[in-house]
Amino acid sequence: MRESATFNRNAIAEIQRAARTGVYDIRGWGAKRPLPHFDDLLFLGASMSRYPLEGYREACGTDVVLGGRNAAFPIHIDIPVTIAGMSFGALSAQAKEALGRGASEMGTSTTTGDGGMTPEERGQSKHLVYQYLPSRYGMNPDDLRRADAIEIVLGQGAKPGGGGMLLGQKINSRVAQMRTLPEGIDQRSACRHPDWTGPDDLTIKIQELREITDWEKPIYVKVGASRTYYDVKLAVHAGADVVVVDGMQGGTAATQDVFIENVGIPTLAAIPQAVQALQELGVHRIAENGVQLIVSGGIRTGADVAKALALGADAVAIGTAALIALGDNDPRWSADYEALGSAAGFYDDFQDGRDPAGITTQDPSLAARLDPVEGGRRLANYLRVLTMEAQTIARACGKAHVTHLEPEDLVALTIEAAAMARVPLAGTSWIPGSGL
Repeated sequence: MRESATFNRNAIAEIQRAARTGVYDIRGWGAKRPLPHFDDLLFLGASMSRYPLEGYREACGTDVVLGGRNAAFPIHIDIPVTIAGMSFGALSAQAKEALGRGASEMGTSTTTGDGGMTPEERGQSKHLVYQYLPSRYGMNPDDLRRADAIEIVLGQGAKPGGGGMLLGQKINSRVAQMRTLPEGIDQRSACRHPDWTGPDDLTIKIQELREITDWEKPIYVKVGASRTYYDVKLAVHAGADVVVVDGMQGGTAATQDVFIENVGIPTLAAIPQAVQALQELGVHRIAENGVQLIVSGGIRTGADVAKALALGADAVAIGTAALIALGDNDPRWSADYEALGSAAGFYDDFQDGRDPAGITTQDPSLAARLDPVEGGRRLANYLRVLTMEAQTIARACGKAHVTHLEPEDLVALTIEAAAMARVPLAGTSWIPGSGL
């Protein structure tokens, strides 16, 4: 094939596809381009100058309290890993139930996503965060009160500034009823809230939500990582108890490929900006009047969790990894993936509703393939491993709690990662851009 660094085979194939169809490409998943990420950071384990903890005898805490700034009933989770918002509609009811089961077994929270609260998810979730999105699909005051926290979504890492899509083949009678939509018709979610245009209006909206829920529930504000420093400051000024920052490695059920790959900033670059904003406001990691930071976008391992916490997050949220744990792209359905023109490990057309694993579909015969009990067990196992891995690293750095990890425990392997994460390049004391 005739190709170059600029016109490589992927670029050529996309030009040919666009010329053939006349429409932009839509897919799920997140950014696939190489980006500076947690793999570009290393921990400095303890030896002589630092004292490690003995893993079998000395405890290392993992619990986190979220939302104590204003809420009467903050959420106390046992591990610093939560389940990100993924909607019923994008996911099957069985998948939502499985997420609730797995998270509850490990004492952490799930999040509803767009489209409202299902009985399956509420019934199986010990802690359930209700997302309040621009679309208002499925929103009602009763469910706000039934939730344990409310997350106002201003943006998503895969598509900051853009709305989501739910194609008609996934809008069955139940989804249509919950979202007050016509059955079988493509739906595009709004990219901004209809009743406010800026931070002053957000302050009023947060006040309204507190009054609806009798000041009981923590209020989260979620932003897609772009102008993170300013967005976090504005969210805190508006009254947020928790800020969620979603980097561009975060997944999506469906949006334009050009959006996923070209809008937003990497998670690694977003965390220090968010922490700086919280520190300047005097609300980062303080016992009273503190605002917690949850980071999402590309979390895969306990090392990723530990690195996010070391950079200043209080907890992380996972979405794509949770679906993989449930059985996404499972090789047992290889023949079905091949029939769709794909293969296990390659399928990302979640918008089509034909997911052989039964996770991102509304087809009853496919959804029945996912056993919520088994899926929940798999997710709990995965969360357990993430937590133990993060504890192992924290102990090696001499920390009695995973949230005691700090930037001083990290070095970077590349100049780009060092500059973004604001930690020294390995073997030096140099932080690019800091003047130090």
